[in-house]
Amino acid sequence: MGAGVNGPRLSHVQSTAFSLRCPMTSRHVLLLSFPLLLGVGATGALVSAGTDARAERAWRPTAVPGATAERELAPRDQALHVLNRLAFGPRPGDVDAVLRLGVDRWIEQQLAPERIRDRSVDAVLSAYPHLAKDAGELRAEFPPAAALRRAAEGRMTAADSQALRRQAQEGRRFVAELTSARVARAVVSERQLAEVMTDFWLNHFSVFVGKNARMRYYLPTYERETIRPHVLGKFRDLLGAVARSPAMLVYLDNAISVADSTRPTLVDREVGERRLRRARAALNRRPNARADSARLEQLVQRRPRGLNENYARELLELHTLGVDGGYTQDDVINVARVLTGWTVRLGARDDGGFQFNPAAHDAGEKRILGRVFRAGRGEDEGDAVLDLLARHPSTARHIATKLAVRLVSDDPPDDLIDRATEVFLHTDGDIREVVRAIVTSPEFFSKAAWRAKVKSPFEVVVSAARALGGTADTTAFSAALVARLGQPIYGHQAPDGWPETGEEWMNTGAILNRINFGMAVAANRVPGARLDAWPPYAALREADRAAQVDAVIAAFLGGQTSTETRAILVNGANPMLGASVRDSFAVDVDGEIAMSERGVARRRRAGALGPPPDGQGNMNDREPRNPDVSGRTNPLRGNPLGPPRALSGLDQLIGLALGAPEFQRR
Repeated sequence: MGAGVNGPRLSHVQSTAFSLRCPMTSRHVLLLSFPLLLGVGATGALVSAGTDARAERAWRPTAVPGATAERELAPRDQALHVLNRLAFGPRPGDVDAVLRLGVDRWIEQQLAPERIRDRSVDAVLSAYPHLAKDAGELRAEFPPAAALRRAAEGRMTAADSQALRRQAQEGRRFVAELTSARVARAVVSERQLAEVMTDFWLNHFSVFVGKNARMRYYLPTYERETIRPHVLGKFRDLLGAVARSPAMLVYLDNAISVADSTRPTLVDREVGERRLRRARAALNRRPNARADSARLEQLVQRRPRGLNENYARELLELHTLGVDGGYTQDDVINVARVLTGWTVRLGARDDGGFQFNPAAHDAGEKRILGRVFRAGRGEDEGDAVLDLLARHPSTARHIATKLAVRLVSDDPPDDLIDRATEVFLHTDGDIREVVRAIVTSPEFFSKAAWRAKVKSPFEVVVSAARALGGTADTTAFSAALVARLGQPIYGHQAPDGWPETGEEWMNTGAILNRINFGMAVAANRVPGARLDAWPPYAALREADRAAQVDAVIAAFLGGQTSTETRAILVNGANPMLGASVRDSFAVDVDGEIAMSERGVARRRRAGALGPPPDGQGNMNDREPRNPDVSGRTNPLRGNPLGPPRALSGLDQLIGLALGAPEFQRR
């Protein structure tokens, strides 16, 4: 198998990445297994004033070698590389702009997103009026379907039922806004590294919108206030914000975790019972006592009555120490005991904010990772445990490894992980400094890391829009495409998040879907990603085929492609499109509540997810599919791409390029 036309021969592992698990004819295997020399990158447009000075470093690790002198990539390849890894793909002209500014200066700009004006995002967010609201405001405006049915008290006419369905459908609008905004911001933001890190941390601290009927109300605040402000800050601050977020507390059941009956608490349980009796008596004296009393009894019946280890286990295994981080089952139990009483506020306003409940907190002595936590402590005990975990060497290595996997390669060099771990420990978990150490390292700019990562579905959709110079899609369509390609936003049921390594995204159906996605974009089916937005489009339409092929390879494939891909572009025939193309998407999309089954069976067996969703929550109470952000039902049920459309000329070339293996790597 030969090398690419303009690039070096890749390793066997790299060159066969698309041939694994693809039981097709030898011709198809050849098509998918050629060296994947990609040229589309990932970044935002360059910023203007206010970002010239490099960010001041709190600590400079002497172990990190000098960067520029040891880089294996040529300057233009370096520009492409940072646009591939530190953003969601180059827009037209970005590579030249990075070269004019300087790769290192561009990196420093992106490491200081607070200094970057982002007027495009400001304009886009005005299209999403509900994203700034808290859980209480959203619940009041969009009551859950179960509450609407209870309000009707069984006396419903056909007209009432229809009105109820319309109101329930309207209730999905703000979640459609949330998923749409994720894609739109990634397409247009100038703060591209911040968007990449937002995607990374939302995946690291993954939550599932389909957990129960309340979950969707917590997601706007989770993204807006818990994750985004901390993506390049101190890891301890981010960890603490997540630990107190209603989204995580509800998702992993800590909100219903209380001290076992054999354990002492900070508040006498008899006092709590007396307060409950007084509340019942007060309700009975009110005009609507019957309904209020019934509501109170429901809350009483649903009161948690025991310890739940779900969040404690994932806090140790996924969020901090890692699966091999040196903790035991006793540590899991004792962390769970520490976090009893960390719950969600449910009052008259029902805003779902964080609340510490001393009556539910286990006030006994605990031992965690060899450290004794004395009896009688309260909320600060949880903070002490978070301090311990955030600063633990195993956490430093776990986070450094995950960042290196995301930014460098699926199997990053140990020396790089060692240095990034050292930076984490010496800077008290400063995420900005850890990222800087990784993305200025010789390993980051090595030939081994060059185009070594497979794009996730989110990255495929966003990078295609950016490659064309597209605008933000403020409908729900692009978010539905991300889901249809296998990665529904907030749709991963298990807490381990979407995979960061390429083999999980590559199978026969996924490859066919990506090819069809490229043709759908070229057919102008994706809002915001129109071909005529690409600056050379008008002039190239009248050029000869050879000139068109060269221009498309330069613009979308970084000027480097394999002999096989060039032949497909010249001939205009992809052999895979001749196969039987079924609706082979692996994920059943129900708008924003599509779910992935990856890892669910393992988590269920471990007891990490509890029972399947019941009548209160969602999966048995689904609304119409794919609502757009205006609340109307999207008519594109099933496959939002529709059947493949025959294209010709320059449109066909662009579609083939966007579906090529080179474009699927970054």
